[in-house]
Amino acid sequence: MTLFLDSNVVLYALGDDERKRAIACALLARQPTISTQVINECSHVLRRKQQFDPADVARLMEDVAQVARVVDVGMPQIRHAWEIAARYRYGHYDSLIVATAISAGCLILYTEDMQHGQSIDQRMTLIDPFQEVQASQR
Repeated sequence: MTLFLDSNVVLYALGDDERKRAIACALLARQPTISTQVINECSHVLRRKQQFDPADVARLMEDVAQVARVVDVGMPQIRHAWEIAARYRYGHYDSLIVATAISAGCLILYTEDMQHGQSIDQRMTLIDPFQEVQASQR
């Protein structure tokens, strides 16, 4: 089954939250699909919010790219993102993640940012891999 990881899942694989990191690393071990958008968003967060050195960001993102299939974001995905945003009311960048995952043939998009269990175009399901972790922490 082809799966796609959103930026937040990749960032948890690199983070300090042990429980979420274990889940995210297990998903990365399944050789998921990610997009150039995911690489860029992770790079931005690591540099701006976590103050990583550019060389460390490059090394980490290269490591992620070695275990994942990286697909490009282009105009077909952007056009589809506009349709998804209008239909499902997601923001542009979330819609772009969804559109790119669909165009890559993924059946599951693992994300913490969108509605868990939602089916998109009856082609792909959004799953929050941390939902049980969050429920057990309440």
